[in-house]
Amino acid sequence: MIDTSGERAGNRTPGGFRLRAAVEQLGPRRGAALIALWLLATALAAREVAAVAGVPPGGRLPALFSWLGPGGALQVGAPGYDADDPFAGTPFAGLVLTPLRRSAEVNLGAVWTVGSLLLVVAVAVLAVRALPDRTGRRRTGLLLIPAACSLVLVSTPVRHTLGTGQGSILPVLLVLLGWLTLGAGDRTGADRRAAGVLIGLAAAFQPAVLLFAPLLWLTGRRAAAGAVAGTFAACTAVAWGLMPTDSHAYWLQHVAGASLADSSATPVNQSLHGVLLRMGVHGPLEIVLFAALAAAVSWLALRRAAHYVRDGQPLLAAAVTGCAVVAVSPVTWQHQQLWILLAVAGRVGRRSGDRIMWPVFLVAVMTLDGSALMPHVAGLMQLGDNAVLVTALLVAVAAPFLTRDAPYWNDPVRTGSSSRPGLLLELLLIRIGYWVYSVIRGHAPDTRGTAEGHGLQVLDIERVLYLDWEHALNRFAVAHPWLEAACNVYYQSLHYAVPVSLLVVLYVRRPPEYRRHRTALSFATLLGLVGFWLYPLAPPRLMPGLGFVDTAHGPQDLSDPDFGALTALSNQYAAMPSLHVGWSLWCGIVVLAMTRNRWLRALGLAYPLLTTFVVMTTANHYLLDAFGGALVVAAGYGLQRVLFRLRGSGAAAAGTGGVPVREEGQRHSRDPAVDGGRGRDGRDAHRSEEHHALSGERHTAPARDTGGAMDVHLHQVQQQRREADHRPVQAGSGKPVGVVLQDRGGKRDQGEQDEEGDVQPEQP
Repeated sequence: MIDTSGERAGNRTPGGFRLRAAVEQLGPRRGAALIALWLLATALAAREVAAVAGVPPGGRLPALFSWLGPGGALQVGAPGYDADDPFAGTPFAGLVLTPLRRSAEVNLGAVWTVGSLLLVVAVAVLAVRALPDRTGRRRTGLLLIPAACSLVLVSTPVRHTLGTGQGSILPVLLVLLGWLTLGAGDRTGADRRAAGVLIGLAAAFQPAVLLFAPLLWLTGRRAAAGAVAGTFAACTAVAWGLMPTDSHAYWLQHVAGASLADSSATPVNQSLHGVLLRMGVHGPLEIVLFAALAAAVSWLALRRAAHYVRDGQPLLAAAVTGCAVVAVSPVTWQHQQLWILLAVAGRVGRRSGDRIMWPVFLVAVMTLDGSALMPHVAGLMQLGDNAVLVTALLVAVAAPFLTRDAPYWNDPVRTGSSSRPGLLLELLLIRIGYWVYSVIRGHAPDTRGTAEGHGLQVLDIERVLYLDWEHALNRFAVAHPWLEAACNVYYQSLHYAVPVSLLVVLYVRRPPEYRRHRTALSFATLLGLVGFWLYPLAPPRLMPGLGFVDTAHGPQDLSDPDFGALTALSNQYAAMPSLHVGWSLWCGIVVLAMTRNRWLRALGLAYPLLTTFVVMTTANHYLLDAFGGALVVAAGYGLQRVLFRLRGSGAAAAGTGGVPVREEGQRHSRDPAVDGGRGRDGRDAHRSEEHHALSGERHTAPARDTGGAMDVHLHQVQQQRREADHRPVQAGSGKPVGVVLQDRGGKRDQGEQDEEGDVQPEQP
């Protein structure tokens, strides 16, 4: 658990520590990072406040003001569940909010938004404090609080909550307060009963939270479990006594709110009940199936959560139970899905390079739309539409989270720049990257007058340089139908197929080269997007009065400002630079780097030249667009070299005159040449040689499963070397001391090196 309390004077932040003291403790670089992270979190919070303030009063915070009266005051009789826009909370929630009925609409909205932001910060702080010790040092842990605040603020549940005025953050905070503070560890009976009261109060706002009561019972906190049930029953009874009509409508007529608001079959409802309805299952069969699935998920999730409690991971246990709440609730709207984000506390994967996959996947699911995660393929689109529910079920019943006694918990198998990246992570990043590319390209400036003016500029420059070949090539292709058809097929089919195929070959056969070329291609594409924004350009086929023929799409009505259905599909003015030519040039570079076969190399050289001919023949690009595509590819490789040099990968790949270079993230090892070249007792040198041999064998075996037996063997060798590192040696005073080699995982700043050496004597 990370202590974030400050001792010295300074500026206090919502994270619970004094900023000035923390910056001084972290040093210049990490101190600057801390300030930057807090500025980012503040900017995100300000953006949410501005988004709420920018909505007209009539549409602002609809969930909050759905129970306001005509004069801007709350309905005295409590929330109405039969209105056109009904209140979706429990009767107890309406009862708690009733004292605010004299607040004006503007004041209530401002107080509610600011209060919700404070609740978000409190949830982030509690979650960070409950994380397992990931860093081993408090200083790095200080950076996690603003990072967690930013992560929570950009998530879909929080953005939806702040935008609609829902109160779903409060139940999460109450559960975390009770579960992680009063209910954890060796607490007294009074503390645990107080924890049960907090969780029962949360259940009064969100009834499905009652699932935490059996978890408390299973983990030996039976007094707290009883307090949960008692508090929930008392709060519900009070609301029923004061608002019998509304309580009857909520609990009986609408079945605990399941039929309120939108239809339960809408994709926004990410629960088992919702997905069964979307699959066409209705009536008694749906009820039976839902009850059976909900019982199975709850039972499995509670068993897993109890296991993680005994393992010392209470935050992960709360996330597992919360994800079960998401799945088994009759309705689970966007603002009720924050539980899933807490699952970043779990560790998945035996290799160090795989550890980032799980948090990246969770963040993507909780911040992006399902269409960004899955391509537009029938079966995969269904998976994308239910990505939140699938993730909740993974957390609740299936995700292979490591336990703290697992051999890979603090010491995963080391992976460096020459190892193969995780396949799932690569596929996810490629899909998200292409989605971002499509969105940015589609929203680039597309003013017709500006784009056509830029087209005339390009043609004027080409005439001066005698490079205006587009019209002649286009007319030649139109005059020869076989050439026109071949160019159309080439243009429409190879642009994606060839780069994807080469990426697959690189991934399987050349992992180090895959990293380099993939990064260069990403930078080149990003620079291409910048060109689309800065210089919208009409391609030749969209230039009126110049006689170009669109060979692929046929004639278009250029007098129509929208150009019919074609321009509605994507931005047609994203022509400079030509990524068709840029990506084909990248393919040629990859082929030249991969093979010595003369015919294949000749094909690699011809591919970008042929692509340039095709894009000009089909009137999709100018010749200068092709030069622009080549320029962004060259810049992409330049940025890749700079990035890899900063990460130290360039030195690791090139070597240093035959001296072994430590892989990125590899543990510091003792030189076996010490003590006459025999190591400590003659065994360290052998283990070091075996370790490097296994690493080399693992990195050079392209078709081998790097997560299987080879990783296990390599991990055993690493552990044997570490056990040898702890054997006592003779210090200068003649007394035995224990030597501990600490893993730094890479370069450190000079201040850390002065403060903490790699070898620290253990005082007897």
